[in-house]
Amino acid sequence: MTDRTVTTAVLPVAGVGTRFLPATKAIPKEAIPIVDRPALQYVVEECAAAGISDVLLVTARGKEALADHFDRAPELESVLAAKGRDDLLDEVVRLANLVEVHTVRQPEALGLGHAVLMARGHVGNRSFAVALGDDFPGPNETLLADMIKAHEETGRAVVALMEVPHDQIHLYGNVAVTETDRPGVFDVHELIEKPDPADAPSDLAIIGRYVLPGEAFDVLAETPPGRGGEIQLTDALATLASDEPILGVRLDGKRYDVGDKLGYLKATVELALERDDLGHEFRTWLTDLMASEDDR
Repeated sequence: MTDRTVTTAVLPVAGVGTRFLPATKAIPKEAIPIVDRPALQYVVEECAAAGISDVLLVTARGKEALADHFDRAPELESVLAAKGRDDLLDEVVRLANLVEVHTVRQPEALGLGHAVLMARGHVGNRSFAVALGDDFPGPNETLLADMIKAHEETGRAVVALMEVPHDQIHLYGNVAVTETDRPGVFDVHELIEKPDPADAPSDLAIIGRYVLPGEAFDVLAETPPGRGGEIQLTDALATLASDEPILGVRLDGKRYDVGDKLGYLKATVELALERDDLGHEFRTWLTDLMASEDDR
């Protein structure tokens, strides 16, 4: 019997990050800090809060720093202890104890579906989550935990959904749905990768969270290259939905999109404003800055 308990998350982080060049020439895009934490840390902390204890990073050459971030750093810990920086020491030790982190390399960039398929040897037949690093919900959202609960109760694949303006639906995977008796949960009958807005069956976009049964690996292995000549995860999910509707869980709360420069800047400002140690002073400075801009 397939184990439906979800304790593993697969994080595809093999992309080259061309939108953030030249910064990503030397460092992984997932390591670019938002305030003082790499973007990837927000995602791993989200996974841990949802009950995930095992994280597999699907990486590429030159991305060793991502796993290192969640490892113990004895030399750094000794320096912090000697300087009496117990607050920072506690934080770096906490990171190493969040989850168990493993890695596997994706040798070629053959699509998100291929990246997920690279996790098969680690995950086996168990159910698992997939979390992309370009976006993440606000710290008080329970999206991933809600998705895991829906999967464990039904055994069905689950995707995260968010309503977007109609003229932006071509930027996302899109779904045709019917409502269920649970608020914010939908039966997903059809998935379409980046449709023309005129052809989109809804304004619900697939965002970067998935919870999948182990059988999804069999489907991915048989999925031919699709849009862009890559193996698309959306195509595999469409195959699963053709047998039985998969589930969609809608995020109605906050989401940070750090996949492009403008989204990254917005996330940095908003998260800085929420910080107890920075928010008040930063808000005062930002208010003064905007006032001076208005006076020009």
